[in-house]
Amino acid sequence: MNEDELLDLLTLQLTPGIGPVRLTALLDRFGSPAAILRAEQTALGEVEGIGPRIAQALRDPVHRETAQREYGRARGLGIAVVARGGPGYPPMLADIPGAPTLLFLRGGWLPEDAQAVGLVGTRHPNAYGRRMAAMLAGELARRGYVVISGMARGIDGVAHTAALEAGGRTLAVLAGGFDHLYPPEHRPLSQRIMAQGALITESVPSQEPLKGLFPARNRIISGLARAVVIVQAAEGSGALITATHAAEQGRPVLAVPGPVDEEQHTGCHQLLRDGATLCRGVDDILEEIGGLQPRPNVTPVRERTGSPTAAPPAAPAPVAAVPRPVVKLNDEEQRVCTALEKVARSMDELVHETSLPVPRLSTVLMGLQMRKLVRQLPGNRYEWSG
Repeated sequence: MNEDELLDLLTLQLTPGIGPVRLTALLDRFGSPAAILRAEQTALGEVEGIGPRIAQALRDPVHRETAQREYGRARGLGIAVVARGGPGYPPMLADIPGAPTLLFLRGGWLPEDAQAVGLVGTRHPNAYGRRMAAMLAGELARRGYVVISGMARGIDGVAHTAALEAGGRTLAVLAGGFDHLYPPEHRPLSQRIMAQGALITESVPSQEPLKGLFPARNRIISGLARAVVIVQAAEGSGALITATHAAEQGRPVLAVPGPVDEEQHTGCHQLLRDGATLCRGVDDILEEIGGLQPRPNVTPVRERTGSPTAAPPAAPAPVAAVPRPVVKLNDEEQRVCTALEKVARSMDELVHETSLPVPRLSTVLMGLQMRKLVRQLPGNRYEWSG
């Protein structure tokens, strides 16, 4: 993809009201980003979901000027800009619903990054949470797996640091742009991650890390991961949003248990009740992604950059997938599974068939997806997979 095509996509991304879904609808109608930007306002307004207001915004030249400025800033900082479907874009991420149109990367995407495990959790961990995050991240790195997280305070920072100290590779997904690395105290950590991994964001360099961008960032973490582990999370923790995205994307979700009388663990315990896999150590993660091989003869990053390090450990033998036991379904789960037994259905159809309100139905679907009884299809449809 050449520079003009990237600028066209960036112009569309910066147009208010244009996200992945509406962009797909526009591409289906006009064929290319350039054709969208050349189209008449009347024709644009005829596309489903666009309307007069967004059509007018698409014709505003200010978005092209902003795109040129942001693209120039990215190039000046040494940031790679990659488009969905183009070279350098992670294939696993391209397949998720609502995949980012563009990614901004410092450090680059390597084939071995397809073997990443997500580790996320609270920004305020206790000593146990920190210990578990460091143990899991360090052992994954020593076994040749890439650790991915969000570079937030708490569990994220501990996971990145432990992977780096084990000589491994780690990826950090940011909520804002590269001009506003957050939190500021993690700037030294970000430099280490760029040297031994990559920083990734869908935001242009000038974008501040606004509160609403963090939940959207979480879908990228799970989309890049083979499995997601919630290390420590209270009820309502943002880490649980990552678990929801992972379940919707068909990724295994694991949770680390803790003392039942401590609030910091209530989110993980609820995930376990809903069907997440118990995580006591790295072997539980590898069992859940059975058949996935770590990269052979892995050389730790410190060795590749010339610093002394111990010889890499041998790659583990593949772990056979363990058949899941027969599970009991409660009344709500049974109603959903019965509705999906013979035909895939949309969310609206499931609401009609089950009489469950949307918030409750979403929770039930997440639990069924974590138990691999239901899977999400393109177009926000669901099918029985048990």
